[in-house]
Amino acid sequence: MKTIARMALKNGMVIGEDVYNYQNDLIYPKDTAVDEYVIARLARHSIMCVSIKEDIDYATTHFEKIRLSTEFKCFEAAYNDCMPVYRKIMTDFAEQGIPVRMSSLMELYVKISSCARNGEQLLDFLYNMLPSEDDMTHAHCLNSALIAGVFGTWLGLSKEDIFLLIQCGFFYDIGKLKLPQELLWKPGKLDELEFTRLKTHTMLGFNLLKNQRLNEHVVRAALMHHERCDGSGYPSRLKKDQIDIFAKYIAVIDAYEAMTSARTYRQSLNPFQVIANFERDGYVKYDGAILRPILSHIASAQLGLTVRLSNDVEAEIIKINPGRLSRPVLKAGDQVIDLAMERDLDIAAIY
Repeated sequence: MKTIARMALKNGMVIGEDVYNYQNDLIYPKDTAVDEYVIARLARHSIMCVSIKEDIDYATTHFEKIRLSTEFKCFEAAYNDCMPVYRKIMTDFAEQGIPVRMSSLMELYVKISSCARNGEQLLDFLYNMLPSEDDMTHAHCLNSALIAGVFGTWLGLSKEDIFLLIQCGFFYDIGKLKLPQELLWKPGKLDELEFTRLKTHTMLGFNLLKNQRLNEHVVRAALMHHERCDGSGYPSRLKKDQIDIFAKYIAVIDAYEAMTSARTYRQSLNPFQVIANFERDGYVKYDGAILRPILSHIASAQLGLTVRLSNDVEAEIIKINPGRLSRPVLKAGDQVIDLAMERDLDIAAIY
């Protein structure tokens, strides 16, 4: 809601709060539609200001409210201002070898991230962004750098290591700028030849970065971010401690960003779907010491929100199950639903 002068009222506006005169008599209840008669009566009672409803007051879901909030609009404006600058910096480097000034990238990071009150809100904001098709590769890395700051904080990293992780986020997928867009963002499943070519982006990125004045962790993150702790990754099928620690961080960030970012050809996954995907085999492929606290933070951030279940029942999240983070305890009216015990039910949407 916002408060405006009576003189600024227009037909069709809706009063957001009860209006009383100076004798404390109710003049109009909230939800009254404004017309000329209403305005005239307010004038007779010398009412100078009135609260009226805005679009956000009609939003029903958590993410609708975020999209309509003033804070998100500020974030979106800052993000859209920074994207062309980031795209030019990285494209000039990948195509012409023009060195990147890290201070320039960090200025972009600060400008965007400072629009969010905390890490949870920043992730919610990113969840609501939809990049253009031309910007999807750049948005993937810019988003990953922003997520890196959040996850690094949650993991209790030092300021120096958080700064380094953000750098890794900016650069780790730069090898994709050497591959065609139609391959990177093909809507359907890649065939074997296409997937083989896609996997070259790790080596392409390594080759772009190896002779630059960058921290060695940044270079290794580009090369190793698709390696997995069980040896199932690429390009070298490394295992556990063979993988650079910052590459392990980026592996989680990369997977999270891919699952939560909307694409022109599919919806983004909701946080509990993301957690469920990680729980399915993540503790084998990813470093559990990194993954567990991140997933715990994501799950805990959903407490108090409303979900719609696969049977169309709506319920409030009242407790997180530590052993099954993707399956919280819910309350629907007087009924308590423990999704860890109700295997036939799933969270279809978060409100």
